[in-house]
Amino acid sequence: MIVALLMGFSCGLPLLLTITVLQAWMKEKGVDLTVIGLMALVGLPYTLKFLWAPFLDRYTLPFLGRRRGWLLTAQILLIFSIAGLGLTDPGGHPWMVAFAALLVTFFSASQDIVVDAYRREDLPDEELGLGSSFYINGYRVGMLLASGGGLILADHVSFSTVYLIMAACMLPSVLTTFFASEPEIAAGTPESLKEAVLYPLIDYFSRKEALWILAFILFYKMGDTMASAMTTPFYLDIGFSKTEIGAVVKLFGFWATIIGSLIGGVLMLRQGIYRSLWIFGFLQAISTAGFAILARIGHNISALSAVIAFENLSSGMGTAAYVAFMASITNKKFTATQYALLSSLMGVPRVLASAPTGFFAKSMGWENFFIFCTLIAVPGMLLLLKFASWHSNDAAITYK
Repeated sequence: MIVALLMGFSCGLPLLLTITVLQAWMKEKGVDLTVIGLMALVGLPYTLKFLWAPFLDRYTLPFLGRRRGWLLTAQILLIFSIAGLGLTDPGGHPWMVAFAALLVTFFSASQDIVVDAYRREDLPDEELGLGSSFYINGYRVGMLLASGGGLILADHVSFSTVYLIMAACMLPSVLTTFFASEPEIAAGTPESLKEAVLYPLIDYFSRKEALWILAFILFYKMGDTMASAMTTPFYLDIGFSKTEIGAVVKLFGFWATIIGSLIGGVLMLRQGIYRSLWIFGFLQAISTAGFAILARIGHNISALSAVIAFENLSSGMGTAAYVAFMASITNKKFTATQYALLSSLMGVPRVLASAPTGFFAKSMGWENFFIFCTLIAVPGMLLLLKFASWHSNDAAITYK
């Protein structure tokens, strides 16, 4: 569990160094807003990581084993690329910054591939839920250190120094990789690149529930994601100040999410992954409806705190179950490729479903918009009936 936590931290740390922190640095240097907006494209490796995941399944480096060898390599290259990004000049050479940021996201996405595979192969099925919650919490702490800590540091030292400090913060993860044990894989490894590329797809789509599971992954958190995309404009629109939003939503909400994912992990040990998906999915939908209630109440700090606490708590639990479920349905022979495909699919609602939310909120009004987001959660819950009823055994679909 500690290894899962530390590996989560190393995956969360680089993410916002190419988004929030880099945007602040470029803005400070007077870079055109159009260029800053285009920098979002450096995040493409996170979406396309399934393209090179088969190589990490097929080939084993001559040190530390199949997973830790690639992980150590990715982490060392990530440290150098983060430090290299800090040595660029956003004001004078923005495209060099883009190239350096692309290297960071590529090695970061590669690290994600191997960490996801390692967690699946290292933990027994019954501990995947708790392990996933520890991973998510480590991930969020890494994000908080990079964004919050990075921006606070930037008020006192140069951005170049900030990136060098963040590169140094990756060193504990290197030590974790070096001293962790290599998972034992009874299923074996792909014997050719063709097998590594094609067999994960053949293996996955050979089961009768395959398409229903893909639809579930798309829809399970869609309502929650759509609501979250418009919360900041919503808070401002009903009268909350930026200080109130920062204090309650960002800081208070962060800890509620951490606690939620831990509670979710412990409950999954007791209830199993499938029952947890039902329970947490229902709580997610109810918490989204809480925003509709807040829209009616208006500016009230107590109401905001209650809604945020419940929403972040249930979202933390739902995410832990969601991630554990995706890990549990991968074949350990092709873990890296199958999980990379599923997690890439998981990101689709965040981009596509969030795009029209501003139009919906404007045309419906806030209260009706959040009721609509609550109803969007229903299809994801109903899809569970196709492969995971309340009485289903987790072992029915889970690969061993």
